[in-house]
Amino acid sequence: MPDHEVIRNNRQLNRVFGTLLHDPNLLHLNRRSVSMAFFVGLLMAFVPLPTQMVMAAAIAILVRCNLPIAVGLVWVTNPITMPPIFYFAYKVGTWILNTPVRDFHFELSWEWLGTELNAIWEPFLLGCAVSGLTFGALGYITIRLLWRLHIVNALKERKRKRAEKLAHQQNTDQ
Repeated sequence: MPDHEVIRNNRQLNRVFGTLLHDPNLLHLNRRSVSMAFFVGLLMAFVPLPTQMVMAAAIAILVRCNLPIAVGLVWVTNPITMPPIFYFAYKVGTWILNTPVRDFHFELSWEWLGTELNAIWEPFLLGCAVSGLTFGALGYITIRLLWRLHIVNALKERKRKRAEKLAHQQNTDQ
């Protein structure tokens, strides 16, 4: 993770963001910060706009979660994965609205946005919103559970090592 003091003392960042970047949770790895970053990053990954990373950074700063993880998770939707992910979102939207699925070829261009998107925008945007919220919530819950599992296992291991140490000390005392 970047050094918090370097970011805190960066004049350009302070000029743009003021004291918003001074929150240590933006760079720390703790259960709340990381799980919220997964929610924000996966939610923003389903936003079909080229400003996903900026939006993820802004939300991460507002909710004070891990900024690099939130921005990095947006890349779940990249030029290779974008067509199948957005087609999945479109199908989710058609299922919710109970409308027939139209055949279309996804293309990231202004021409496609003007012609094809005009015909499918309602199920597509609804599917993106529902999918983003669903996968964001699943990411949040998964990270919380995995973090908890890690802590429980670490405590069990610590307890086991203490018991071994105590048994060893008792054996050497006899």
